[in-house]
Formats: sequence, structure tokens, C-alpha cells
Amino acid sequence: MFDTVLVANRGEIALRVIRTLRRLGVRSVAVFSDADADAPHVREADIAVRLGPADRSDSSAAETYLRTDQILAAARRTGAQAVHPGYGFLAENAGFARACADAGLVFIGPPPGAVELMGDKINAKEAVRTAGVPVVPGSQATAPTDGELLAAAEEIGYPVLLKPSAGGGGKGMRLVRDRADLPTEIAAARRVARTAFGDDTLLLERWVDRPRHIEVQVLADAHGTTVHLGERECSLQRRHQKLIEEAPSVLLNAETRAAMGAAAVRAAESCGYTGAGTVEFIVPGIDPDSPATASTEGVRDFFFMEMNTRLQVEHPVTELAVAVGDDSARLDLVEWQLRIASGERLSFDQSDISFLGHAIEARICAEDPERDFLPTGGRILVLDEPQGEGVRVDSGVAPGSVVTSAYDPMLAKVIAYGPDRPTALRRLRAALADTRILGVTTNTGFLRRLLAHPEVVAGRLDTGLVEQTAQQQPALLASPYSPANAPSGANETGEADKANEADDAHEADATTADPLTAETPPPAHLLYYAAALARHLDLTPAADPGGWTDPFSLPSGWRLSGTPAWTTHRLRTPGQDPVSVRIRSITAGNVADATDNPAELTREVELRLGAGPVHRARATRTADRLHLTVDGLQTTFALATDAAPGLAAGPVTWLGVEGDAWSLHAHDPVGERAAGTAAHHGALTAPMPGTVTVVKTTTGDTVRKGQPLLVLEAMKMEHVIAAPHDGVVAELRATAGATVAMEELLVVVAPAGDGADEQGAPAAAGVRS
Repeated sequence: MFDTVLVANRGEIALRVIRTLRRLGVRSVAVFSDADADAPHVREADIAVRLGPADRSDSSAAETYLRTDQILAAARRTGAQAVHPGYGFLAENAGFARACADAGLVFIGPPPGAVELMGDKINAKEAVRTAGVPVVPGSQATAPTDGELLAAAEEIGYPVLLKPSAGGGGKGMRLVRDRADLPTEIAAARRVARTAFGDDTLLLERWVDRPRHIEVQVLADAHGTTVHLGERECSLQRRHQKLIEEAPSVLLNAETRAAMGAAAVRAAESCGYTGAGTVEFIVPGIDPDSPATASTEGVRDFFFMEMNTRLQVEHPVTELAVAVGDDSARLDLVEWQLRIASGERLSFDQSDISFLGHAIEARICAEDPERDFLPTGGRILVLDEPQGEGVRVDSGVAPGSVVTSAYDPMLAKVIAYGPDRPTALRRLRAALADTRILGVTTNTGFLRRLLAHPEVVAGRLDTGLVEQTAQQQPALLASPYSPANAPSGANETGEADKANEADDAHEADATTADPLTAETPPPAHLLYYAAALARHLDLTPAADPGGWTDPFSLPSGWRLSGTPAWTTHRLRTPGQDPVSVRIRSITAGNVADATDNPAELTREVELRLGAGPVHRARATRTADRLHLTVDGLQTTFALATDAAPGLAAGPVTWLGVEGDAWSLHAHDPVGERAAGTAAHHGALTAPMPGTVTVVKTTTGDTVRKGQPLLVLEAMKMEHVIAAPHDGVVAELRATAGATVAMEELLVVVAPAGDGADEQGAPAAAGVRS
């Protein structure tokens, strides 16, 4: 075994490897960019080395985690004997593996030749075909031209799937259903492949109807033994990015499982593979009207897609669900990577391996499901990770971590194990509900609802299910607490102001609902109530050392000989209209009451959203929780306040419930109107933080509605910013290669017939994915 190992990665996988190294007594070396200087993987390692230019700060992957020379220098400097690449970055880079060998370092992974062969999807298909592994029909040329790709599509028929030959992780893949779209999609796929992998070679395959993505984990030592550890189902995806993975698959019967496992072993052996790897297959889905579970006999069709020559993100489900030997021991795949790389033999064979129970994993990413899954970012204010029986969390962040668009959006993985699939599903849903991340919008709540989807519960999966549901049944995946689900009338701030005036004139007209008969407020209203009450509590000053509080500094609305006045809190959430929540005290009826210091953190109040009904409420705050009771029904929210300097509208209130989180900002209608008069009509802003990769226009160009103007890329996602209307490009601020912040102005399109300097209300950006 090695004495010192350098981990050439970051985030949760670096932490995962470091913890196994520590358990084995091996010294760990981390590497980091300036942006990751205080990251958890840096703190966890025994020693850490900075990457990046010596004369400036540049945390881009190209100047840090992709710098082979700096990583090798860090290994020499720290006396490392081996390098673990993790996944992503240089993990599947044959040149890096060779450079490690040339430097006298052990690359903890397969031989460079295997990485190179399986990294070239075209040659990999031919190699496994020769080994007797079934492959998807598609293009045959080593480096097909655009014309050859078009001809192949005509031969095998539509729909077809374009894939970068040198790529992985779904990046650059394009599903094409119409032959008229293929030339444009080829150009887009080549551009992404060239940017991401430095190679724009594409291959084309037949699209399998209702496809299921099922992969097989393999382990191979350097002494001629290769085994498979069963399959993982990865069919729940979006934009070819995996969301949920589980083991075993409910689709496979014993015959198909054995055949697929044997095919995976042949694929690994065909390239002289050693270490841990994954062979991915596409499996035609079952008819929607047939039973969801596997047939009892016969081998189902399956086709080789690719081999990932590294550890997979989803490896924990195999570690939890696969048992080895009579004592049903679990495997640590990182440990076996290390043992194989140091020359050890596998201590078990295929007959020792079996499934025991079921495991499911959910990937928590910094993205906003309510904004078409656009990447997000920010500083993590609160992080509560779930615990409990059968629950495991592999995380790469901590409270205070800053999430940027420079790296992959995945923050953590939550994995649940149970004796059967229903138990694992229940445990994972509960664990995601207990996951609280404030400060950065994530997909946690969306994943919890996805796991409750009737088709998912029944095991009727395919790679298009998530996007199909989002289009046809969006309510199944939407949070009831989302401000987007607030009933009409909640955002009528003008009506609320009128109601406020009317209530001042006619106090009796605004009667409080009877808690026993009142209609329960919609969950989306509770979110606004909670934000308003949290801000209301912040208005209450602390008592002086003698216990006295100035009555005129309290937000009680006390008035001489009258009902307490309403305190109005104007709030907005990104992408939604502003709302008004009004609060007034019930118990502070006179000066004596108002100056008392209650034992509880708040008194009972009346509140009202917009022009809606009045409800009786109480809120208490404990640490980072807000306990809200409205008409006798209590809901607990995670609570944090972002008071970072530079926030234009002041502190931001973050609230979380059932895995979801929202930011609520103070709304200044006067300031917004003033800013609106200076805003350009047709101003297009960045819908996410990212990098401008292509600019397709210049100032003065005449453009048509929907015409692509520039391309923005972040976290494996490419977005086209299009003209919102016919007009002229009046202003262009974006430049190719520039990094932009969310909502940063990119380009202004003056409407046709307007002057280029005409001003008016801002227009929304047109975005295509």
C-alpha cells in the first residue's frame, strides 16, 4: 500500500477519497484553487497545495485542476507515490495517466491505453463489438464528416442521438427527431465538444424508444481477474444528466442481469482494463401498459453505450446494495482502487457477489428547478445534512462555502439503503425533506417530489420521464410552497394598499378568521407570512440591561384610543411580482402592554397578504428555525438572513421547508419605478452566472425575434440568448470568453422603429437550452 496519495480533484469526491485514505492510514494530499482555499476537502487532507498562476489569482479549471504540470509538481513536492484522479477533470485523460507514469507516479486507474480506447467512443464501440458485446446501430467512420453523419442518419432512421466521441457525462449530446434540424445540431454539438474536450469528433446512434440507462460496475486486478458488481439504474435524467440512481434495477430479471454483467466483463477485458470502471448500456423500455417489473424469464435486449474509465458519482449505491461472501461484507470501491493500483489481487470472485437490499442516490445540485434548472450560486448560510438509519451523505460543502459557476454544480449526494426498494424510497424522501441548504437555491425539494412520482414508485422509468412530466404534469414536481403557486390576488399590491387605507377608516371591516372555521391559507402564502414575521421580529429591539424597552421602538402599531396600526412588509422573490404582508399586534392594547417584555419571542398578531383575509398568527424563532402558527396550524421553516454588504435592497431572508429554499427580498416600489424609467427596452441580462462562449452579433445589427445573439455556458449547460423582438442591437456588452454574473446586462435590442437610445421598461431575456 502507498504511504502518500495526492487527490487530483475537489469537492465531495476529494473528500470521499481522503476519508478512505485516512481509514487505511495513508497520508493524503489535496490540491486547491484560490476559490477553494477554505473548502472542506482542503481542511480534511493531511496537506494541501495551491494550484494556479503564481502572479495572479485565476481559479478557472484550465489554470488549476486541469494543469497536469502543477499537479505533478505538487506530487513531487509532497512526496506522493500515487495520484487518485477522482471523477471529472483529468480522470479520463490518457495523457495525464501517461504523464503520471513518466513522472514515476502510480495513476490510480486503468492503463493509459484503456483510457484512450474507451475514451474514443467510436473505437470503443468497435472494440466491444469484436468482443461480442451488442452495440447500438449508428455511424461507423472513425471521424465522420458532417455529410457522413447525415448519411448515417438516413440509413438508420430518425430519431438519432449525436454524441461527442471524446466526451462523457451527457455534455454535448443532442437528440434529433427531424432531419431538417440535424445540420444545426451537428454544428452545436461540435462546438460544445471542441470547447469541453478539445475534440469535435462526433458519432451518431439510433435513438432507442423509452430508453432505460443501466450500467454495470466492474473491478479488475492486474492478475487477470475481472468481476462485475451488478447493475445500477440511472434512467431518471434531465438533459442527459443523471438525477437519481439505484441498485439493483427493477427491470432486470436474473438472466438479463447475468448476460449484461458478462458483457460488461468482456468489454473491460477487451481493453486490458484494471481498477474500477463502469460499462453503460441502453435498454429498451417496457410498454407503458405492461407490468413495471421484470419478466420472469428470457434475456432482454441491451446495447453498449460507453465505458467510463473511472469511479462513478453513483458508486455509493453499489457499496450499499452489494454484498460479498458468506458474511455479506460491503465493499469500499475507493479502497479497492488503491489495493489494485498497489498490485494486490482481488480477494473474491464472481460467485461471492450478490445483491442484498436496495440503495438509491439523489444528486443535490446548485440549480433552480423553477427557472428551467438554470445554474445558481451564492454563499451557503445554513447547511443541515440528514441523518438516520440507512442514510448516507457524501458532501463537498460546509456552512460558509461559496458556490460559483466555475465548477460542476453538484454539491452533495444523499443515499438511502433499505431491505427493499419501497423502504429505500421512503428513507430517501424523508432524508431529502430533512436536508436544509439556505443561501444557494438547489434541486433538493424537486428530487424529493420526483421520488414520489407514481411512475417512479412503480419502477416504470425511462430517460425522458422527468422532462415529459415537467411539460405535461408540472404540478407533480412543483412545490406547494413556491411563490409561483400563490393564488391570484396575492400579488395585488395596489389592492393591498387600498385595503390598508380602508382598514384604517373602518377597522371593523377587517375581521379575523375564526381558527376553527377559517380556510387554511395556501402553503405559498405561509412562505410570505413567515418572511414577513421574521422581518417583523428583527424590528423588535433588544431590552436594555435593566429589562426595559422603549415602547415607541416596538413594531406594535400602538395608537392612543385605537386599534394598533398595520405594519406593512413589501416582499418579492426572483421572477415573481412583489407582495405586501401587513401585520398588527393583537395583545398590545395599551402602553403598559406594549412595554412589557414577554417571555416568548413574539406575541399573537393578525396578518394579511395583499387584499386577502385576515389570519391570526404567532411566530417563534429558535436558532435557525422559524415556527409559524397560522389559525392553529404550525409549520416550521429553516431561516437565515444574508446581510452581506453590497446587497442593493438590504438583507435577504432565506426560508426553507421540505428540502426547498427561497430568497425573499425587501421590495421598494418607489426605487423600482425610478430604476425602471432608466432601463432599456429589450435589455437582455444573464439568466445565470457563467461564461460567454460565442457572440453572434455586433452593435447596429438588425435582428429578428428569436434570433440567437450569444451563447452562455455554465456548469455543463449551454444557453442561447435570443432576441426578444425584431429590432436593432443598440448596445452589446458581452464579449467571448468573459465571465458574467447573474442578471448582468449582456445586450440591448431596440424594437424595430424605435431609436437605439430609446428607453422604457426592461424586457425579459430569451433563453433556449
